[in-house]
Amino acid sequence: MDTNVHPKKNERGQPVRLHAPHAPSAPASWLDAGSLATVVPGGALPPALNGLPFAPWRAAPADSAGWSALAARGAAFAEPGFSVPEGRHAAAGAVIVEPDGRVWVVHPSNAYGGYAATFPKGTVDQGVSLRATALREAWEESGLQVVLTGFLADSTRSLSHARYYLARRVGGCPSDMGWESQAVSLVPRVALAGLLASPHDAPLVAALLRLQV
Repeated sequence: MDTNVHPKKNERGQPVRLHAPHAPSAPASWLDAGSLATVVPGGALPPALNGLPFAPWRAAPADSAGWSALAARGAAFAEPGFSVPEGRHAAAGAVIVEPDGRVWVVHPSNAYGGYAATFPKGTVDQGVSLRATALREAWEESGLQVVLTGFLADSTRSLSHARYYLARRVGGCPSDMGWESQAVSLVPRVALAGLLASPHDAPLVAALLRLQV
């Protein structure tokens, strides 16, 4: 496999060339809660982590209606109202926490948008809920099937105003990440602030550390 070309094509069916591909971490890093572990597209992983197998999610919804239906079946929890400032568009994302305390982070292909690392997030399409968007973006960018467990924080980004939910992994496989990500990492909380360089992510990291979930 050519590691300079993402194994998945973009939304126009074109190959995505990676200018500076990531290197995968040592296999032992996945089983050490104090280590940062990184996988690349199609890369090797342990069979399971924290008692949950890694396996591509073949039954992921194929359209907005499917994501909306999945979100409607999710757990009930309270969240504040959501208002988008003028000049921004609505977005939603997920901060996915493992039972060992580490957090899933995606590395956008070719540092798109200036992000070397960030949390999964994407634009809310017309008629699609914030929660459905968060579920979709988590899967598309990290390869993970997640359930939302609560509200974390809102963040005003350069172009969007985004709602972020706490989430936990219930399936999927990070090596099955979509073309928008060139690597996925599992990061100890103490390392998040140093890895996520964007000031837009700092409030999310702070909110997560305060919760200690």
